[in-house]
Amino acid sequence: MTSMTFIIALYIFVLAAFTGYVVISRVPSILHTPLMSGSNFIHGIVVVGALTALFSATDTAEQVIGFLGVLLGAGNVVGGYAVTDRMLAMFRPSIAPAIAPATAPPGSKPAGDQKAAS
Repeated sequence: MTSMTFIIALYIFVLAAFTGYVVISRVPSILHTPLMSGSNFIHGIVVVGALTALFSATDTAEQVIGFLGVLLGAGNVVGGYAVTDRMLAMFRPSIAPAIAPATAPPGSKPAGDQKAAS
């Protein structure tokens, strides 16, 4: 890789990181769960790309980079799903609501009451 190619790649990386930070910081808290779900999907694509790089590697350095890409991408996917599950747990009620009995007209007796029938 020439030095100019490296500088361009570094510039694109820094620009993408800054843009991502600005966009994510402006997302309301209520939308973080769907955002995490979408980022998990993107990390899945990263894992597929890393697998492709790993399988087409011809050099030991390329194999190491591909393996690290698969390892880090898979860890990111698993961590993202764990965080998403914890966020969704905040929206679940901690105690199951009591099931209300069927409403009956006022003054009526319960159906299973034997004293009321006699």
